[in-house]
Amino acid sequence: MLTAIVLLPAVMAAALLCVPSRAPQRLFLTAWAATTAAELALTVTVWTGYEPGAGMRYETRARWIPSAGISYHIGVDGLSLPMVAVTCVLFLACALYSWRSTRRVREFAALFLFLQTTCLGLFVALDLILFFVFFDLSIVAMYFVIAGWGHKDAARAALKFFLYTFLGSLALLLGFIGLYLAADPHTFDIMELTTADPLAGRATYGALVLLAIGVGLAVKTPAVPFHTWLPPAHTDAPATGSAILAGVLLKMGTYGFLRIAMPILPGAWREYAAVFVTIGVVSVLYGALVALAQSDFKRMVAYTSVNHMGYIVLAIGAAGAVGTGQEEARHLAVTGAVFQMVSHGLLTGALFLLSGVLYERGRTYEMSAYSGVAGRAPVFAALTGVAAFASLGLPGFSGFIAEFQVLTGSLGPQPVATGLAVLGILLTAGLFLRALQQIFLGPLRLPLAAPGAARPFPDIRLHEGLAVVPLLILALLLGLAPRFVLDVIEPASRTVLELLAR
Repeated sequence: MLTAIVLLPAVMAAALLCVPSRAPQRLFLTAWAATTAAELALTVTVWTGYEPGAGMRYETRARWIPSAGISYHIGVDGLSLPMVAVTCVLFLACALYSWRSTRRVREFAALFLFLQTTCLGLFVALDLILFFVFFDLSIVAMYFVIAGWGHKDAARAALKFFLYTFLGSLALLLGFIGLYLAADPHTFDIMELTTADPLAGRATYGALVLLAIGVGLAVKTPAVPFHTWLPPAHTDAPATGSAILAGVLLKMGTYGFLRIAMPILPGAWREYAAVFVTIGVVSVLYGALVALAQSDFKRMVAYTSVNHMGYIVLAIGAAGAVGTGQEEARHLAVTGAVFQMVSHGLLTGALFLLSGVLYERGRTYEMSAYSGVAGRAPVFAALTGVAAFASLGLPGFSGFIAEFQVLTGSLGPQPVATGLAVLGILLTAGLFLRALQQIFLGPLRLPLAAPGAARPFPDIRLHEGLAVVPLLILALLLGLAPRFVLDVIEPASRTVLELLAR
């Protein structure tokens, strides 16, 4: 089942490329949307068959390069299953959002389907080299999405994205080789390495391996100071590319910390947990402050991603820093980190798709070019307002549940750091309220299509609403009734912490 979920989009991508480009564009768009819908249906089937607390399920293992200890090993548990689900939801939303696309539709659909395979493959990978292969292929796919369908300085932004993240992947590979050499017998299997704890009692070796893996994953997250590739990549990418970049690809870094760094390197993680706490707090405050200074709406949302990912890094760092008697706080922090990954994927994905609506109407993200848009497009204004308030942690939405868990779980072991991180919520509220006021309130002002003539600004179209509204409904559902997701995450969080406590 998992192999089908991972490979089906790539198979469909290859099939689409075999169809002549002169075929009707709706054929490619329909195949893309149908494939992503089938992927979501298969994932729902896996979710309903998954028993919370059962550990790793749906495992598949096959010989790949046995002489090097490499295998095709996949499976899902409470850490990976929510990420697989949110990935399928976001790719379906992007397929629906792109329904009226006209620019090289066959290649665009095939590239997104291939990108979906790389994302799903990474979240189910249980072999370090398999993880690395999907990690690197996602970089290649996103590079072509940005360079081929972005705007303004897209080629330059794509090159910066590729070089930064590829350099991070090389550091990641170096760390994986270090783990392989430390294991006896040598293996890249994540489950075997987790059980063996190969670097126990080897402090210097463990620190160097953690440094390599930490840098590779921090670049992808991205955490300050490895974040500088993110704003230009987001600003110049198409809206769907930004939604996947923020909603899925950034989670590869934080997921890697939970799947690889914490369970396999427990001693090194506990030793250097304070470093991750510091990086998390700096990312929270820096991301919010720089976002507050932006005049470009999409760039502002991009910096809020640095802020929100900082909360995750803070939580997983605090989980390693807690002392005896703080088990529940540690558990709450890790659970909140995973829930924040899901919540951020939904809400920031919606915000980037809505920013695409703004650009499609006005051909600019500059907030000063707009005013009074709510009078012309009330549904668009309402959806953007809901997404913004949900993103800043308004009670009733998933963002509140995630941030509450992160901050509550981190407060006991790291009171000063957590207190500083709370300021990020206030700054986020300020920047979103300022953006909403500037764009949607006041007298009507729209960018000019010609001298003296404002561009038309139609309200949300059907395909845009079908893409954005379900994301916000899911965020609301997770905010009001999060139990069905928490029941899956919490046992896996306890397992991570048991491994970390060795």
